[in-house]
Amino acid sequence: MPDSGKVLVFDGHNDLLLRLYRCGGPDAARSFIEGDGKGQLDMPRMKEGGMAGGFFAIFAPAIEPARYTAEAEALYAGETYDIPLPPSVPCNVAQAATLSMASKLFAIERESDGQFKIVRNAAELDRCIADSIVAAILHIEGAEAIDPDFHLLEVLHQAGLRSLGPVWSRPNIFGNGVPLRFPSTGDIGDGLTEHGIRLVKECNARRILIDLSHLNEKGFWDVARLSDAPLVATHSNVHAISPQSRNLTDKQLAAIRETGGMVGVAYVGSFIRPDGRVTADTPLDMLIDHIAYLVDKLGDDKVGMGSDFDGSDLDGPTVPTGIRSAAGLQNLVEAMRLRGFDEPTLKKICHGNWLRVLAETWGE
Repeated sequence: MPDSGKVLVFDGHNDLLLRLYRCGGPDAARSFIEGDGKGQLDMPRMKEGGMAGGFFAIFAPAIEPARYTAEAEALYAGETYDIPLPPSVPCNVAQAATLSMASKLFAIERESDGQFKIVRNAAELDRCIADSIVAAILHIEGAEAIDPDFHLLEVLHQAGLRSLGPVWSRPNIFGNGVPLRFPSTGDIGDGLTEHGIRLVKECNARRILIDLSHLNEKGFWDVARLSDAPLVATHSNVHAISPQSRNLTDKQLAAIRETGGMVGVAYVGSFIRPDGRVTADTPLDMLIDHIAYLVDKLGDDKVGMGSDFDGSDLDGPTVPTGIRSAAGLQNLVEAMRLRGFDEPTLKKICHGNWLRVLAETWGE
């Protein structure tokens, strides 16, 4: 049974598989299971921080990441920025990366001695939480690997895919994401393409959660019009506090509330800070400001966690002081207590709301 001294945290987004794809060797699964102190996420640190599981994202990286990263770092140093994005990854290249990362998730499950499970329905998720088994949701962030005929979507769904974001920040055949721009709204570019409209319908038919986190505003409203599922942003924050293009406006939050959806709060400093800066000293209270705002706008049953661990920076300097890695999650819980969140509300925000929205989306 779960440790009664901790509030369990279920997380809306991590990029562990990208880290293992880039840095991990043949023993990548074992290094995650045993813990190697790299990045922000492994099983020992999850256990220490009370992290019960989450969405494990597959993201096809840029073909020339070094050039893009160097240029981005220089621009991030300013008070305003507009980060140029690399072009979309070709489908065959994205498919190879996707299958490689998926195989790493399957290897973790296989080698975990029953302590890690890829969940495919709400009953499996509930059992994992009750039995202290790490529950993993296979998620795709940016659907470059999905072909226009959706053959791979069907294969991946059968393999366990239960959540998908149509785009990352760069455009693809399904739609347009928001670039990393500050200050800015997400009203940038056109909405879903015809392929994107079909993708929403295909995901609805398979009860695959559609993640809105990187979609631009026109794409967001296209999904809101087309989808019959709760609207969900797995790792996004509040535009009224931090006017970053990736963050959600009050109008978007109202639409999410009306569908019974939810928002997972990201721990990314540039999405948290009012000044949008990328810095190592983002206070934990700034993150709690976003949580409190979302509770006010959405209600306490539509807000969750969406860390982006191992995502924007593998060494974690943009993660708020006091968290740093999965091991520090109970520091966030305690800081929320000090801000006046009671125990029932903490349990909703930390894990219960994800269990609710996933059960409603998956229909099981």
